[in-house]
Amino acid sequence: MSLAEKVREKLYSFRDPVTGLSIVESQAMLTVKEVEEGVIQIEFTPSSPYNPMAYSYAMALKTISSKVEGVKKVVVFCKNHVMAERINEEVNR
Repeated sequence: MSLAEKVREKLYSFRDPVTGLSIVESQAMLTVKEVEEGVIQIEFTPSSPYNPMAYSYAMALKTISSKVEGVKKVVVFCKNHVMAERINEEVNR
């Protein structure tokens, strides 16, 4: 199993408080890939461009993914959200 697959599997444990589904199931536009050895890139599109939980989701994705063995760094990109640029800047400091 690749590192990206391990991270994606771990992300199933994070439940969206609104839907009760795992973040992987509720976020149809979620991609996880290893861009360098040990470096994981996650891209997600919130359910709405005004979703007030987008920042929380981004932080949770980063925190949970960072705990997977072999992960050295996690970069999270929120897309198609009114505050995507700011969220990405804050989360990836």
